[in-house]
Amino acid sequence: MPELYKSRVLELNASDDRGINVVRTKIKDFAAVAVGSGRQGGYPCPPYKIIILDEADSMTEDAQNALRRTMETYSKVTRFFFICNYISRIIEPLASRCAKFRFKPLTEDIMNNRILYICQEEGLSLDSDALATLSSISQGDLRRAITYLQSAARLFGSSISSRDLISVSGVIPEDVVQALYSACRSGNFDLADKEVKNVIAEGYPVSQMLSQLFDLVVEADDISDEQKARICKKLGEADKCLVDGADEYLQLLDVASKTMQALCNLPQELCYES
Repeated sequence: MPELYKSRVLELNASDDRGINVVRTKIKDFAAVAVGSGRQGGYPCPPYKIIILDEADSMTEDAQNALRRTMETYSKVTRFFFICNYISRIIEPLASRCAKFRFKPLTEDIMNNRILYICQEEGLSLDSDALATLSSISQGDLRRAITYLQSAARLFGSSISSRDLISVSGVIPEDVVQALYSACRSGNFDLADKEVKNVIAEGYPVSQMLSQLFDLVVEADDISDEQKARICKKLGEADKCLVDGADEYLQLLDVASKTMQALCNLPQELCYES
């Protein structure tokens, strides 16, 4: 019932409506109005309204603090739903007032069944390799998978290959990742520097390179857990620096040198001087 939904549910994208003024006006005014219970238009209605804040982790800290007071005041007549990617960006007073539900990525079978249904309805041709690639690069996110599929269909037509999907997804080709990893294993700093410069020159996102390097290192069987831990620690530090606006070339070069140091058991000073 559209009229009932409009009066009972307020849905906001917090990445757009994320300022303190939105909390003090739109959210507070909606939360303050009481509603009746019983059946309306044949629908059972609970005695409260719902406010949904999508991408709530994009809200400013001041807005979240203002929202805390609103939640306390109107909790009897309004329920709040926060949808976020990073719960660590929700302030603790808000997080502690909520029941947390974590949704896992979809399984490969569910992803494949839905993608094949879409391909059948849209007249697209997707072979088994392309389907496996799409499932891998979307990492259980069906919306992302559909976006990649749509982009590939627009650019390459109805017959879509694994290479087409990789080109539209921004995923770095495995041979590029492997070349950088092999250069680090060689112990030759100049070779590693050359591969780093190739990555930057090709325009590949360094954050994506760090993610794929992480997968490669974790799955490697020929290096020790201690070496993996040292490399992964540096990958995490570099990723944080990139989020804070650090230079991509310098961060990837630092990762390469620290990876070389861990893989070749080199002292730090020798790693940089080689």
